[in-house]
Amino acid sequence: MRAARIAVLLLVPLALAAPAAARPLPQAPNCPIFPATSVWNKPLSRLPVRKDSRTIVNSIGASLRLHADFGSGLWDGGPIGIPITAVDSTTPLSSVDFEYADESDAGPYPIPDDVAIEGGPAADGDRHAVIVDSEACALYELFSLYPSWSAGSGAIWDLNSNSLRPRGWTSADAAGLPILPGLARYDEVAAGSIDHALRFTVRRSRRAYIYPARHFASPYTSRSLPPMGLRLRLRRDYPVASFPPQARIVLRALKRYGMIVADNGSSWYVSGAPDPRWDNDDLHTLGRIKGLDFRVVDTSTLRP
Repeated sequence: MRAARIAVLLLVPLALAAPAAARPLPQAPNCPIFPATSVWNKPLSRLPVRKDSRTIVNSIGASLRLHADFGSGLWDGGPIGIPITAVDSTTPLSSVDFEYADESDAGPYPIPDDVAIEGGPAADGDRHAVIVDSEACALYELFSLYPSWSAGSGAIWDLNSNSLRPRGWTSADAAGLPILPGLARYDEVAAGSIDHALRFTVRRSRRAYIYPARHFASPYTSRSLPPMGLRLRLRRDYPVASFPPQARIVLRALKRYGMIVADNGSSWYVSGAPDPRWDNDDLHTLGRIKGLDFRVVDTSTLRP
């Protein structure tokens, strides 16, 4: 009896440490957003802080504030955030003319005429398109997508696989990572938790990448700068109980799963999908968090 009790007690920590699967999209309920074992879904609250954490945080901007780069409503005529489009087998397949064809998946891509593009149809900027085939459980992502169709780069992902891009290849993101698993989504917040790491940008990155990133996008070699794929978390003792509900759930995810350097842009801008149900005033309170409240985590042992 004593031995059985000890065995049960030993199993409890293992169960608590098991990664949770990211919640599927409401538009594709039968498709995982990558396997539960994906590094995006692995908690890192118990992993060690890197010795260069303070140096790297300072280079990103210790006094700069966290910003939700998503929300409700429109900004300059487009949705606030990176939108997601769901398709099925009835969506026509199209060829895409890529600027970086040597590092893009040739396709074809299922792009509906009304595909949602980051910033809206007339936007400048990154113009990301994230497309999920709800029947094939395939993810199609495009950078700088324009009608006809042309794009900067594109990547196709099997949502049932942990496979990475080839080394040195970009994707629709500078780090060669998928965008979808790093987005904060309202349906997750409504369900009570975000069970994966989030995607964020930095003003200057290093000419380097670490797992699971596969690509860099910088001429700078200073080791004080963050490489693509670097993961940070909100410090464990940061009090989040006083934040409003939507912001509080985002912050809990940043404590447990952290966020991954995925692209160049404004420092500490966290990515999410637009939704009319986001409360922008609620999300604006994330600006109470400063860069100095984050820690760089050693993820060298983190694998699927």
